[in-house]
Amino acid sequence: MKRTFSNDEFDKNGDSLSGTQVNDISKKSRSEPVLPSRVVHLRNIEASEIEVVQLGLPFGRVTNFLNLRKKSQAFLEFDSCEHAKTMVDYFNSGPAMLNGRQVFAQFSNHGELRTDPTNRSNQQAHIALTQATELYETAQKGGPNCVLRISIINMLFPVSIDVLHQIFTKFGAVLKIITFTKNDKFQALIQMKDHSGAQQAKLQLHGQNIYNGCCTLQIEYSKLYSLTVKYNNDKSRDYTNPTLPSGDSQQTQLQSNTDQMTNMLDSRGLHSNNSLLSLNRSNSNDDYRYSIFDHRQNCANPLINAPPSFNPMQSQYGLGAAQMVSHLQQQQQQLPSQQAVQNGPVILVSNLNEDMITPEALFTLFGVYGDVHRVKILFNKKDSALIQFATPQQAAVAHQHLDHITMFGKQIKVSFSKHQFVQMPKEGGSDMGLTKDFTNSPLHRFKKPGSKNYNNIYPPGPVLHLSNIPTETSEEEIRRIFSQYGTIKRFKFFEKDRKMALIEMDSIEEAIAALINTHNYRLADSMHLRVSFSKTK
Repeated sequence: MKRTFSNDEFDKNGDSLSGTQVNDISKKSRSEPVLPSRVVHLRNIEASEIEVVQLGLPFGRVTNFLNLRKKSQAFLEFDSCEHAKTMVDYFNSGPAMLNGRQVFAQFSNHGELRTDPTNRSNQQAHIALTQATELYETAQKGGPNCVLRISIINMLFPVSIDVLHQIFTKFGAVLKIITFTKNDKFQALIQMKDHSGAQQAKLQLHGQNIYNGCCTLQIEYSKLYSLTVKYNNDKSRDYTNPTLPSGDSQQTQLQSNTDQMTNMLDSRGLHSNNSLLSLNRSNSNDDYRYSIFDHRQNCANPLINAPPSFNPMQSQYGLGAAQMVSHLQQQQQQLPSQQAVQNGPVILVSNLNEDMITPEALFTLFGVYGDVHRVKILFNKKDSALIQFATPQQAAVAHQHLDHITMFGKQIKVSFSKHQFVQMPKEGGSDMGLTKDFTNSPLHRFKKPGSKNYNNIYPPGPVLHLSNIPTETSEEEIRRIFSQYGTIKRFKFFEKDRKMALIEMDSIEEAIAALINTHNYRLADSMHLRVSFSKTK
């Protein structure tokens, strides 16, 4: 960017520093001590105008700047010497990286940057300064419904901060992102620039899959007004503050902090790691469980060769979704031993209601999340059962959604079994019907490749989605069927397709019981009801 200055060291007849003058300043910056001033001289910098301003904003108000891209240098003018000194001290205390280059900072021997307001380049620079300042101040202040809380279910591929940024930036400026794992579920907090962008992202992306048939976005508003990010790394990112460290240099200190805080965090159900992030809470009564996160990834391994249904545009921050899937598939082909799934296709379900449970009931409920091949209720422990799925991935999805749900009055526990398959009774033997083989069942939801059922996997909720309803079936008849299993709060047919409907039960437990007993219910000679959990809350 070309700028004019009223100073003898600048070329008065041109719009930029001369080559000799720049070299002289560069040499002085390395050898001669300079008295503190409001102007900071940056070297070895390759950045846009907005990025240059963003470097200074965390230390104080920036009043002017100059970006000499061809010389890899820049100048920042602050409103006070104190703010300039804070920046210089920070950059001298340790390496400061921007776009892969270490940036050096020191005081300039210019007391101020005097620019010509009629110069077009100066006008463009003023716009960049205003935009960067507004963005930074907005990020610090925040506001109601500007922070979204994201949960990703059916996570068969890893989802990075870069992928989230590419997806959500379509709806407005993304200011900050924090990712973490809670209750074995990958979650993220995303701060948008304003409420309208957050609202559009929530409306357009809730219930959508990042990749085909998996990584479903569940989005709700957070009570937080803004996020405070301490580190820019693969777990957290502040897009308005490129000066933040990655956290690597603080490893020892953070580990010490972790050791000292372990007991306190455990007592609150929290865990610490080497990236500690604090959040600014709003005036509302929001709890503090997001103050320190456990960022250890517990994702299912990405082994399904499925093309992405959402391919966000590639940006400067990383790979697009399609490129990431391709990269993961290449890894799978090159390192098959390292890509092996840790858990097998068999899960153990315990604390069942042995007076009500049957293999058919388990097949129907767990079949919502995968094709169940075999079910065995243990003969000597009838409150427990082994369930074998078609694939380990399907077993992982069922574990994610059904662990600790309440079923027939008891909270069940789902864990992975060491067995790789469920043994059928010996030929001629009998186990009182406790073991059933469903391998060839016509009720499998996922046996067809690319089945649309992959796009409709949701956690248990009070609202059920009904389909394959005969046109002559009335609302009263459906209410009569479902009222046997609980209280019906609401019911409605789809306006554009009367073969589908939504029905809301009084509780999730009642909805589970209704699904188990009504899925495949015969409504007409050749039409059987299809029931699944709805994304509607």
